Amino acid sequence: MSPLPESSDLKRPEKNNAPEWKLTRVGLDALSIRQDFLENLFFIQGSFPGMATKNDYYQALAITVRDRLLQRWTETVQTYLRDKVRTVSYLSAEYLPGPRLAASMLNLGMAEETRAALAPLGLNLDELIEEEDEPGLGNGGLGRLAACFLDSLATLKIPAVGYGIRYEFGIFDQLIKDGWQLETADTWLRYGNPWEIRRPHIAYEVSLGGRTEHHQDDHGRNSVRWAAHEVIRGVAYDTPVMGYGVNNSNLLRLWSAETPESFDFNAFNAGDYVGAVLRSIRAGTVSKVLYPSDDSDTGKRLRLIQQHFFVSCSLQDMIRLYLQAGRPLDRFHERFAI
Repeated sequence: MSPLPESSDLKRPEKNNAPEWKLTRVGLDALSIRQDFLENLFFIQGSFPGMATKNDYYQALAITVRDRLLQRWTETVQTYLRDKVRTVSYLSAEYLPGPRLAASMLNLGMAEETRAALAPLGLNLDELIEEEDEPGLGNGGLGRLAACFLDSLATLKIPAVGYGIRYEFGIFDQLIKDGWQLETADTWLRYGNPWEIRRPHIAYEVSLGGRTEHHQDDHGRNSVRWAAHEVIRGVAYDTPVMGYGVNNSNLLRLWSAETPESFDFNAFNAGDYVGAVLRSIRAGTVSKVLYPSDDSDTGKRLRLIQQHFFVSCSLQDMIRLYLQAGRPLDRFHERFAI
């Protein structure tokens, strides 16, 4: 896993018959940032100064910064493809990256320009940074270490992707009432997550439970196949991970659990309204909560399913990416280090 070349070596795809294109939302000067921020406030948030909430302003600014991250990520991917690099795949049940806005602006070197861009609008950058929710994707040392690994790999320009679970709820929010701790749901996604991109076309099926079935093939040989009791689908959500002081950006790819058929139309028509969505609810529990309580056997089983789910999705993703190059699978280790 050798470091990538300097950013000056990053190239766009070779010319073909497609029309020329040029990115326009990637300037780092205050004027460009302010113009893009106002456009995102209007076209993405559907709001404008005077009516916008503080969260509207935060979301518009986050998307403005993310646009600049995506430029560097796409250029990095093009370099990976060109150089046929070997990629580090880091699998972790949790990540604790911390709020992304301040860190991303620091890595891009655009914090002061952003502050200057917002000042004429009467907006305080520090207040918008405080508006961001902590991602509920990790709990403690393991998650922080995993996030630091991804940041360091990107800074060192080492090709890498982090794989994990996109938890809908973090471990819990803590409240103190009358001197006692109260635990409530960590609803970190209630306003959405502007840093991620859903990839519905990148999805893999994971089989759970079931039984083995014995049969004979056409040549009379005994064979065994696995008939799964339940199948869930993992859908990818991508977040660029920018290195510090470089134009290199790696990727954090998290899996959200769904069911291949989220709605049973026949059950609904028969009056079984709960049963019509039962499979969807059951599948969604897999990526519902970070570290569900394992005091019961059911909790232990859910944690095991979570591990099986994201490891299976991640391996299927690596195999797909590898086979796209048309190579034999027995050389898989030449392209991925897990």
